[in-house]
Amino acid sequence: AARREGSTAEELHSSDYRMYAYLQLGQDRAAARLLAAIPAIARRLDPAVISTGASPASGTFAIAAIPARYALDRGDWKGAARLEVHATAVPYADAITWFARALGAARSGDTASADSALTELARLRELLAGAKEGYWTEQVEIQRLAASAWRSFAAGQRAPALAAMRVAADREDATEKSAVTPGPLAPARELLGDLLMEAGAYADARAAYDATMAKEPKRFRAIAGSARAAMAAGDSAAARERYRALLALAAHADKPGRPALVEAAQAVGPTP
Repeated sequence: AARREGSTAEELHSSDYRMYAYLQLGQDRAAARLLAAIPAIARRLDPAVISTGASPASGTFAIAAIPARYALDRGDWKGAARLEVHATAVPYADAITWFARALGAARSGDTASADSALTELARLRELLAGAKEGYWTEQVEIQRLAASAWRSFAAGQRAPALAAMRVAADREDATEKSAVTPGPLAPARELLGDLLMEAGAYADARAAYDATMAKEPKRFRAIAGSARAAMAAGDSAAARERYRALLALAAHADKPGRPALVEAAQAVGPTP
């Protein structure tokens, strides 16, 4: 409908929501096709033209968010670290790419690149603060805290990493999502679950993943993380319950699909 009306910003905005949905459903091939189509749509966006539907800034946000989601939701940390940065007049959109780069670099061991991206996030946070953009200042600071937690963890600083991630998760829980986005690129409490799994605190990790789903329901990574945490903690019954939920969510996913789906099928066993 947006394409028919020539509302490019709305076309991009709705494409971001589609990308989010494809990734939660495990439909990565459909997500890849959508990703490949975005540059052509983006070339039609005129930031100075306001038409029906979403604002031009929403389109700019989507252009940054779509490739970042594609990398982060699939756990492609090296791909996230290599995302191209395209500076725009929308600082909170630019922050999306820097957040993905910082998180991806930290989680793939490239601490120097993580530090550079964190510096950019701090700069964008201050730019937004100077413009009295309180909501987006807080969102970028949450992103900076979450990425810096993984940077600390990569340096072997487990306690500071977990402390920073808990702060990020608490601050994110205290905010509402903007209508511009279907949800966080990588929920801070889900990232806390990942950290706790790496630290071997499986029961706490499961609690973090489950808490993520209370605010961001039916997230593929949160359900899979909860299942893995339950299995690692020795609660195979709870793990199978979570894996069944994952298989139901991803009933039309790619075959064989992501490793979590293969794990789920193995854990649950043959189904009718």
